[in-house]
Amino acid sequence: MAIGPVQLIVLGFNHPEFHGEIIAELERLRESDTVRVIDSLAVHKDADGQLEVKHLSNLSDDEAIELGSKVAALIGLGIEGEEGMEAGAAMGAEAGADGIDVFSGDEWDVVEDIPNDSAAALILLEHHWAVPLRDAIVRAGGFRLSDGFISPLDLVEIGLLSREEAEDLHAIETSHQPA
Repeated sequence: MAIGPVQLIVLGFNHPEFHGEIIAELERLRESDTVRVIDSLAVHKDADGQLEVKHLSNLSDDEAIELGSKVAALIGLGIEGEEGMEAGAAMGAEAGADGIDVFSGDEWDVVEDIPNDSAAALILLEHHWAVPLRDAIVRAGGFRLSDGFISPLDLVEIGLLSREEAEDLHAIETSHQPA
């Protein structure tokens, strides 16, 4: 299985009102073979400070085992050369057999910083759609120099959005209040 580029997305939610739309959209993207959720951790803190934690992955068991070995090597479980990489891969495959859990509660210590009546989510996402593009770039001798999301405000100058559209999108993307 080819592994596409992997991205870590960190999201915040004030006064969250989850209705299953995010999970449904991630599942739709998975069904179209666009992205895979390698692992995610969502933490909701209610108005009284009570925590609810949920893990999500849309990998099959076989994919979890295979990706587990690669993730283990990527996150440094196998830093001692070839022998260490093999040990890390074996550890990752074993962990993946029970489902990948890159974000366990012990490693993620910002839970205390989440305000009451809010939520945070970390999503480790594989861009499976990008595998053929990445491979074509590599075959042409190319490599990644940088990446990042472009603010809607920057799109006004090149004519992709009107000032009003850009300001509305910017407010939606960066607001701590529901749109």
